[in-house]
Amino acid sequence: MSQQTKNLPQAEPTDGFSKSGFIISAVGSSVGLGNIWRFPYLTSQNGGAAFFLLFTLCLLLIGLPVLLAELAIGRGGRGNAASSFQKLSGKKAWGLFGLISVLGSLLIMSFYGVVTGWTLHYSVRSFTGFLNRQSDYAASFQSFTGSGYWPVFWEIIAMAITCWVVAKGISGGIEKFNKVLIPAMVVALLVLMVNALTLSGAKAGIDYFLKPDFSKLTPEAGLLALGHAFFSLSLGMGTMVTYGSYVNKRQSLKSASLAVVGGDLVYALICGLIIFPTSFTYGLESQQGPGLVFIVLPAAFHAMPFGAVLGGIFFVLLAIAALTSAVSMLEVPVAFAMEKWKWTRTKASVAITAVCVLLGVPAALSAEGPWKGYVWLGRTVFDWLDYTASNLLLPFGGLLVTLFAGYVWKTSSQEAELTPFWSRVWRWLLRYLAPVVIVLIFLYSAGLLRF
Repeated sequence: MSQQTKNLPQAEPTDGFSKSGFIISAVGSSVGLGNIWRFPYLTSQNGGAAFFLLFTLCLLLIGLPVLLAELAIGRGGRGNAASSFQKLSGKKAWGLFGLISVLGSLLIMSFYGVVTGWTLHYSVRSFTGFLNRQSDYAASFQSFTGSGYWPVFWEIIAMAITCWVVAKGISGGIEKFNKVLIPAMVVALLVLMVNALTLSGAKAGIDYFLKPDFSKLTPEAGLLALGHAFFSLSLGMGTMVTYGSYVNKRQSLKSASLAVVGGDLVYALICGLIIFPTSFTYGLESQQGPGLVFIVLPAAFHAMPFGAVLGGIFFVLLAIAALTSAVSMLEVPVAFAMEKWKWTRTKASVAITAVCVLLGVPAALSAEGPWKGYVWLGRTVFDWLDYTASNLLLPFGGLLVTLFAGYVWKTSSQEAELTPFWSRVWRWLLRYLAPVVIVLIFLYSAGLLRF
């Protein structure tokens, strides 16, 4: 053990997670919108169960080691997503590199809050029955997003909820919030899955989803599976480093990491068992992006018995998935501001939320709204925020974690609680396999690698 690591303060966090609260909150961070509107599209285009199997392997071989590394860095450094690297290495350069994760989370929140607002709006419309009275769901979605002020209003509501939870603290805010919403999400998932499996086209949808077609697997499909595994676990954005700093020494990071990966995998599986039977029953396309969630599926719920209730449950599920992820992402820059500038949690939460809202206004107006026609190099403001954070900053943040835990931090295996054998396996994955994979994801996402 290096002298620097010996001298690190090892006090338990004064406001930290309980054992169960940490696992639930970490699962809530990884459970987002991607597995609902992106995973079905990727699966349908790349061999069904063959892609799902590839996704599972990527979660275990890449996602799990990087997740464990992020949690270990956070708990070992006992700081925010930037200072933990500096404390463990003793070098300011690593702290500056860690700022990439903080910036990535801040930019993601600026447009993720917009989409979260959409889910809240549709939850209200569905439960009130107004959504079920529509005849043209595409026109309805365009009317909402194109109005300008309504998307901004709901963005502010979504960010206000997120700010309130984060301002309440770790045990009194984030943990309590997740302990209420995650069980509610599980119930919503099961209700929707049971309903989907009883539809007339359920068997065809399940076969399409779970029967592998290995002929569709290509190198590009491999990168897509790797990218989705990496981003579905909230890696590279500082979330798990920040959450790790709130975990006490009695918490098993190995067990927590396995629980988070397992939860993400089960969530993707259940989402597939909802989307594909529903799509096959009503002849819908499992298209990527907002169209599936806000245009295609509302039409299906309209045709179902008790469609208003089921649609309401679905959009509440979406809102929960979005909010639990949003809370974890907002905590990253809030924790940084608290430690860097000695702000109170309330001041940091309000200030960072205000920045996200201000950045989110042009994102809301340009996503599907009146500023959609204003593009630069083929991208709107919304697209540029998404591209910069997801395709550039997050892969770089993930690469930083693998190199730091694999080469720089000598006692990382001890903090990760690994035996000598598993320590060697873990370091090999972090030093050789994960960096190569992340670089390939970066090149592919940036449009520099094609097949």
